[in-house]
Amino acid sequence: MSADHIAAGPPPGARPDWTIDHDWSAYSQAEHDVWTTLYERQAGLLQGRACDAFLKGLDALDLHRGGIPDFSRINEELTRLTGWSVVAVPGLVPDEVFFEHLANRRFPAGRFIRKADQLDYLQEPDVFHDVFGHVPMLTDPTFADYMQAYGQGGMRALGRGQLHNLARLYWYTVEFGLLETPEGLRIYGAGIVSSLAESIFALDDPSPNRLGFDLERVMRTPYRIDDFQQVYFVIPSLKSLLKATLQDFAPIYERLSQAPDIAIDEMAPGDRVFTCGTQAYALAGGRLASA
Repeated sequence: MSADHIAAGPPPGARPDWTIDHDWSAYSQAEHDVWTTLYERQAGLLQGRACDAFLKGLDALDLHRGGIPDFSRINEELTRLTGWSVVAVPGLVPDEVFFEHLANRRFPAGRFIRKADQLDYLQEPDVFHDVFGHVPMLTDPTFADYMQAYGQGGMRALGRGQLHNLARLYWYTVEFGLLETPEGLRIYGAGIVSSLAESIFALDDPSPNRLGFDLERVMRTPYRIDDFQQVYFVIPSLKSLLKATLQDFAPIYERLSQAPDIAIDEMAPGDRVFTCGTQAYALAGGRLASA
C-alpha cells in the first residue's frame, strides 16, 4: 500500500502508471544470493505452516530457479493460470495507482532487494516480500479474484474518505491473514510467509489474539506496521473471503462512520476466539522497542 511520503507524480524513468522495466540482467550475483538465502530458509520453514494454495503456487512459479525471478518468466505461467501479471514499480505507489493495477489483474512489485545484513527486517517491502510473499497466492483462481475485487473496491472507495477502513481489510487478509483448515491454522498472508520470525510467531506464540474473520470487525481494527501483530484474523476459506468482498460496501462504510475503532488487543462481543492471547510480547515492548 502507499505511504505519506510518496511523490505526487511518477519519479524520473517511470511510466505514467508508475511502472518501470524490471531490468533483471542488472541484478548482481550478491543480490541473487540474498534471494536464494531468503528463499531456502522460508521454503523449508513453511511446509506445514503455509496454506496449500501458497505452496502450490510456489511450485508452479518455480521461484527458486536462478535467484531473483525474471518477471517476464514467471508472468508466462501466472497469466496462464489466472490472467495476472507482475509489473515492476520503483517503490510504494499512490493508492489510486495501486488500486488501478489490482483492478486490472496486475500486481505492482518493487525491483530492489534488501542487503545481506537486512535479512530479518526491512521497513519498505522489497522484491522478496512482493514476489515470494504475494505472487504464489495469485496462482489460485479464488484468491486472484479476491485481489481484483479489492482493487475495484478501492477505486470506488477513493472519494469516500474511509480508505483507512479498506486498508485494514488488506492488512489483515492479504498481508497477515490466517486460514482455518482441518489440519489446523495455516498462513496465507504475504507479510507472514516472507518473514522467518513472524512465520513462527503468527502460529505458535501465545501472545497474539487469533480471531475468526468478520468483515466489519476487521475494518474497525487498527494494525501495527512496525512489529509483530497483536491480532490475526482467521478465514474459514478463500471462497468465503471472496464472497465477503463481492458486496456493496456503501452501507458498510455508512455503519463504520458511526462506529468507534476496536482496540488492537481487545476482545469484542461476538468474536470467534481461536486464541485469547496473553499480549505478553507487546506488553514487554516488542522487538523494535527493546532493540
